[in-house]
Amino acid sequence: MIKWPITYTTYNDETITEDFYFNLNKAELIQMQFDVNGAYSQFIERIMNERDLKTIGDQFRKIILSSYGKKSDDGKQFRKSPEILAEFEQSEAYPTLYMQLLEDSDKMVAFVRGILPKDLQNANELKRAELKTV
Repeated sequence: MIKWPITYTTYNDETITEDFYFNLNKAELIQMQFDVNGAYSQFIERIMNERDLKTIGDQFRKIILSSYGKKSDDGKQFRKSPEILAEFEQSEAYPTLYMQLLEDSDKMVAFVRGILPKDLQNANELKRAELKTV
């Protein structure tokens, strides 16, 4: 899980900084692998090498929106729902984050690594986990 502060301007023309939370659990990661019929990291590597900008944009949008949620005060739940997602996506925080990450590859890597379960944040561990599921 990663807490990501986003500074954005509201529709009332007020600039605010707010903390947002993003997380993908192991079940969600496995589902993403099923969606691309194999190892997700290999899929991302392939589309990056091919410079398939539409697919890159679509997948990065999916990663951001799939990982967004709200952490419960007691830390026992990470809530994701269509309503919670719509609230985020319809704010200016979402496009601000999207552009920020697309324009800075170091931030993009930090974001993606941060949303992974702690035991998979190392690239080698992620590859091993992918191999077990395909």
